Amino acid sequence: MWGTRTASLLRLGGRRLLGRLRGEAPAGVVLAVCGVAVTVAFVVAITGLSLGLASQTTVQSDDVDFWVVPESGSSTLVADTDGPRLGAVHDVSARVAADDRVTYATPVLLGLLNVTNPATDDSAYVLLVGVIPPPDGATTQVFGLSTAPLAPGDPHYANGDYDGRWTGELVVSDGAAGLLNASNGSRLTTAGREFTVQRVEGGGPTTGAGTVPVALGHLAEVQAVAGATDGDQADQLLVATTDAGVRPVLEGLYPSTDVVTRSGLGAAQVSQSGLPRALAAAAFVVALAVGGLLVATLMGLEVTGDRRALATLGALGFSTRSRATVVAGETITLTLLGGLVGVAVGAVLVRVINALSTRFLGVAELASFPPILAGYGVVITVLIGLLAAPYPVWLSIRTDPVEVMSG
Repeated sequence: MWGTRTASLLRLGGRRLLGRLRGEAPAGVVLAVCGVAVTVAFVVAITGLSLGLASQTTVQSDDVDFWVVPESGSSTLVADTDGPRLGAVHDVSARVAADDRVTYATPVLLGLLNVTNPATDDSAYVLLVGVIPPPDGATTQVFGLSTAPLAPGDPHYANGDYDGRWTGELVVSDGAAGLLNASNGSRLTTAGREFTVQRVEGGGPTTGAGTVPVALGHLAEVQAVAGATDGDQADQLLVATTDAGVRPVLEGLYPSTDVVTRSGLGAAQVSQSGLPRALAAAAFVVALAVGGLLVATLMGLEVTGDRRALATLGALGFSTRSRATVVAGETITLTLLGGLVGVAVGAVLVRVINALSTRFLGVAELASFPPILAGYGVVITVLIGLLAAPYPVWLSIRTDPVEVMSG
């Protein structure tokens, strides 16, 4: 009996709210509904982005370039200089390059080293990137730096003896050149070995702190100064191809590795960090805090302005508890209306995110919208309503029907 009465009072509250929406002054209710809708749309879109990143979904672009990376990597490409590495990379990359479907294959080694310009005594930590420049005059770019100034092949490797010709050639980003006060022809030293700047180019990966200083050189020489000659180590394997059928071959090269497209590498690396979970958690907390405060404030104003109607209910025999239940029903109905609109808007925002990521990043599905995400949005909506309800309910309890009617 009690449950039936409570449900009836909640339904009455819902009908009262819908009546105010159709009334002469619905501005306050409309504003509250829009506020909830924006909040829920925000959390749905951010959570969809988090799910997309966490799923490591990468959709191939027209230029199918693959990276083979250790699956236990937990940081971004720029900073992942001390994580798990691949072994025997010269032999493996040569075997991959022998496939007629592959245009070019090279290991990529990252080493964050202190580099010095002896002529000026300037020194700075620079991200040394080791690759095997393509043969036959072909060129490629890594981190925006061209391999064109580097001699083809990897002469210092010498079939694994690491006693071949030392070229010392580097292509240096303008950021690194500025830190080292270096230019074309400058001699640089690191780990007791000498390098010569072949060319200074604009490029290098960017972070929130700016452009990372980068220098591009031959793989074996970077291995020598980074301590990666034992086992012939590198961080990733880059494969340039226009044939997506190469992927199964790459997946069988090493155990415990992921194969992602070049355009999807950033998303895959981010997804292995805690960023997706942090995004989803932050969106959840912000939605509850902002949504709850907004609804509580606006519904409080509505209750204050509707005191005469509440007093009328009291005069008709509704107890204080019954009037409070009616107000709770109004609050929950308001949040549900806003939540349903917010879920729909959030789904549209997910599509917009994917369209923008396809256009500018080459990743076709950066965010996802599984059916469960709609349910999650509704759950967020109910929680917002439950958090917001106590304040307008408290105001309704304080309303004295006799005082209001006599006033």
